[in-house]
Amino acid sequence: MLADLGERSGDIALQCSETAGYLSELNRRIQGDSAHLADLQANMDTLAASQGESVAAAQELSLTARRAGRIIAEGHDVIGLSLGEVAGLVDHVTGLESHLRQFLTVIEAVGDISEELSGIARQTRLLGVNAAIEAARGGAATQGFAVVADEIRRLAGQAGESSATVGDKLSQLDRDARRLIGGVEANIVRGREVGTHIDRLRMSMAEIASLVTQFGERSDTIVACTDAADGDVGALRHGLATFSRSASDSARRVDMARDQLEGLEGMANAMLNRAAHGPQKTRNSRYIAMAEDGADEVSGLIERGLRDGQISLSQLFDTDYRPVPGSAPVQYLNGFTPFADSVLRPVLDRHTGADGSIIGCCLLDMNGYLPTHISARCQTQKVGDIDWNMEHARNRQIFMDSQTRRALEEEGDFFLYTYRQDLGEGRYRALRSVFVPLVFAGRRWGLYELGYLI
Repeated sequence: MLADLGERSGDIALQCSETAGYLSELNRRIQGDSAHLADLQANMDTLAASQGESVAAAQELSLTARRAGRIIAEGHDVIGLSLGEVAGLVDHVTGLESHLRQFLTVIEAVGDISEELSGIARQTRLLGVNAAIEAARGGAATQGFAVVADEIRRLAGQAGESSATVGDKLSQLDRDARRLIGGVEANIVRGREVGTHIDRLRMSMAEIASLVTQFGERSDTIVACTDAADGDVGALRHGLATFSRSASDSARRVDMARDQLEGLEGMANAMLNRAAHGPQKTRNSRYIAMAEDGADEVSGLIERGLRDGQISLSQLFDTDYRPVPGSAPVQYLNGFTPFADSVLRPVLDRHTGADGSIIGCCLLDMNGYLPTHISARCQTQKVGDIDWNMEHARNRQIFMDSQTRRALEEEGDFFLYTYRQDLGEGRYRALRSVFVPLVFAGRRWGLYELGYLI
């Protein structure tokens, strides 16, 4: 009856161990999600700050659009009036061409008159010469007529000179007028181009006014959208905060449930261990006997090594664990490691191979340090593959769980517990292990462990 109760307790302990493993994984994931959630909340805080800046920028944009609209509206009339004045000036410059051409016509007419006057002056001079000749022939009787003839000739000379001067002036005036007309014509061409630009400018001003109006409408829409987004961001922040509190509470409850399961696991293991110490034979008795035989052989080899000087007590109890560079998970070396690898590992391999249900035999000191392991668990680590290393390079690592700690701390000839073997990255395997205390020179060194599957 006690043996059956013990086995049932062992099954309960196994189920508790597996469930606790699931809860540990769940809690690890919750913690990971909580960390991601914290990052998300930090991002949300940044987003909220940016959203606040966006709201302020949108409001400033709307105000700017309104100010621009007012400025455009106020300036549009002034610009239109200025453009009208420029257009009038262009029209005025264009109108100068006809006036200048009329002026050129008058100059040409005056030039014709000047030429006619020059002709009359030449004829008058010729007439004066003829009169002087005739007066000379008449003698004293025509002396008075000769005086008149001289005066006519003098006046004709002056008239010719004046006509020549006027002609020169008119020629200069004609050249100047024609240059002016040429410049006016060029200005007229430019004026027409300016008129085209003025028309385009008017169209551009109208388009700018339309764009400013659209800009104002869009800015109002942006303000409305940013206000709505600000509300959504606030609601999302509140939701994330609520979810974060819920996740933290869930993690706390999972921890409580795991602690309760571990307590139940401990009680079930205590019953399993008590039953294993009874007189009845159980399915665990074979493995208990094998564990005690393995512990006796290992103890004998260590004591012989101490006697023969292969190892010293200080090396055996060395706790100066030196990390192996580059190892992940971290492996350690101490003074006992070389002896354990060379002398004890073959014994562990042989006892492990004695039964197909045995997962492995190993040694662990009071701190959970495994100086060696079976050869299948002492492989060279693979760089970057932590999961593989946790399972195939378990030697020289430090492991500690509640059942191992209990076996290290309690007094007894052996301990039978169900526990979860840590395989790394939240992976566990439920095992049943026999722990046999190892004592040397009256001092407890640690445990010999035989783990097997049920």
